[in-house]
Amino acid sequence: MAYHTFMKVLVTGTHFTPAVAVIEQFGKYHEVELIYVGRKTVMEGENITSLESKILPKMRVKFIALITGRLQRAFTIYSIPSLFKIPLGLIQSFFIILTEKPDVVLSFGGYVAVPVVIIAWLFSIPIIIHEQTLVAGLANSISSFFADKIAISFAGVHFNNKPTVLTGNPLRNEILKVNNKTLHKEKLPLILVTGGNQGSHIINVAVESCLKELLKIACVIHQTGDSRYKDFERLTYLQNDRYIVKKFIDDMGKVLSMVDVVISRSGINILTELAYFGKPALVIPIPYLFADEQNKNAQFFKKLGLVKILPQSQLSAKILLANVKLILNDLNHFKKEAKCAKAVVIPDAAKRLALETILLAGQKFKQCAKE
Repeated sequence: MAYHTFMKVLVTGTHFTPAVAVIEQFGKYHEVELIYVGRKTVMEGENITSLESKILPKMRVKFIALITGRLQRAFTIYSIPSLFKIPLGLIQSFFIILTEKPDVVLSFGGYVAVPVVIIAWLFSIPIIIHEQTLVAGLANSISSFFADKIAISFAGVHFNNKPTVLTGNPLRNEILKVNNKTLHKEKLPLILVTGGNQGSHIINVAVESCLKELLKIACVIHQTGDSRYKDFERLTYLQNDRYIVKKFIDDMGKVLSMVDVVISRSGINILTELAYFGKPALVIPIPYLFADEQNKNAQFFKKLGLVKILPQSQLSAKILLANVKLILNDLNHFKKEAKCAKAVVIPDAAKRLALETILLAGQKFKQCAKE
């Protein structure tokens, strides 16, 4: 789709993995200019720089850090200060929209996106939101009242009885470009442990506690994340020929193509990537998220044969090791079951969502031209 003038797309949200996939797709359209409004740090109370603030400048995408608050489901020392940040987020969003003058806003949800969406709506800027999960998140549920178009990753997700368009959950180029071949040549199976971009302290500790026994039956790549617990700094001293520790994994596509089993949380992005590669996983859902999101993700993919679920309330080094042994003892069966899950993955989701965004902005251009 071509235009005589460039189109400015403002991307926002805290769900960065699918956002990167769509940003990569937008890079193919020379008439599109991108800006990204996101968070500077990964969470309140931790001075750890967010991935988006580090990665986007390298992708030549203008990054604007937004300071705002959120509604917290559990009261903490950050709850009151966070509430006071909400008006600040709205004011800052006002000046961002006023200054940048985007033609369309694409939101990937999360508390950062809400003030941007509200202010964009006040300026009559077209808004499209994307929901990655099987249940509508709180931020996207709020944003849906202001959105012109709602894109979903899986059929059957509903938003306040508003119409939706099925695009799928966008996959990054580093996932799509890898041939799904077994590259691991060791006699022992290869396990990836990951808690997502931020890591999972509780999983890290459980793996650490059974590491000696685990390495007798498998090789392990352990992505710890970066947090105040300093798991990476502690575990890196245990590295050997069978155990590799990383804060972040830059070549996730290659790693996923190599591994035999994954131990992870049940965020929708890692599950989508696992389904694409057909890799069996032992998942430990985060139990306290809005609408029990991760447990519902896990149950959905369990029915597809992709995952075995270990509730966090039952997690211990002993039980973790027992579940890993169970999977490895019948690995061929688990691998065969996992390959069936690829049926729910839409490989060109990034392209679909990018085109839906451009189409929405194009409709606004035509409307303005008629007026």
